[in-house]
Amino acid sequence: MSLFLVLTFLFFAGSLIGWGIEVLWRRFTGKEKRWINPGFLAGPYLPIYGLSLCVLFLLSFINVAAIKGAIAQKIVLFVLMALSITVMEYIGGLIFIKGMRIKLWDYSEKWGNIKGLVCPEYTFYWYILSAVYYFLIHPKILEWLYWFTNHLAFCFVIGYFYGVFTLDLCYTFNISAKIREVAKENKIAVHYESLKDAIRVRNEKLREKRHFFFAFKTHRESLRDSLRAIFAKKE
Repeated sequence: MSLFLVLTFLFFAGSLIGWGIEVLWRRFTGKEKRWINPGFLAGPYLPIYGLSLCVLFLLSFINVAAIKGAIAQKIVLFVLMALSITVMEYIGGLIFIKGMRIKLWDYSEKWGNIKGLVCPEYTFYWYILSAVYYFLIHPKILEWLYWFTNHLAFCFVIGYFYGVFTLDLCYTFNISAKIREVAKENKIAVHYESLKDAIRVRNEKLREKRHFFFAFKTHRESLRDSLRAIFAKKE
């Protein structure tokens, strides 16, 4: 089976499943306990989970035969998986802060956090997800992929996903450029989720319709004007 096909399928599945996990997590355990479209993009997918699933797949082939004991081998493998995803999370968060002045997540209130981008608590969650992947998903991947290649309709669904995903990237990076412009004016890094909430509150005051997927959509004023008004209020 082609490695490209495997990774394409895993990114697709991981991005969608991860989005579903985050939506439920924020609805039932978040501070506001309401339905929130999480993440950087507008659509129902979180690339960090898709990339993580691809990384877990590649790491599952690491040879740990030098370590004695099957349990010890699995523990080492899970730790490597969790740490790899944590490093990827840190680098991704840092790129957005340095390059776009956007903070996609903030663990500043969590114990042992590093620059608010990673923390032991979420590394532990990655450890759990790594175990779930290794025991429940990895053994079934080839079986699912054979089914996938034999059903052309599903191939169309994945192709459609990547088409929409590409358009979403263009749309979101256009919004991000506007956020970066205003953030640079105010010499700050913007917390992305807090900004989405602020836009929602402002739209409610202007009696505009709330958009679940298009959180930055405005009608009565430009996005730049909304951002400047929000930042001016915080000063």
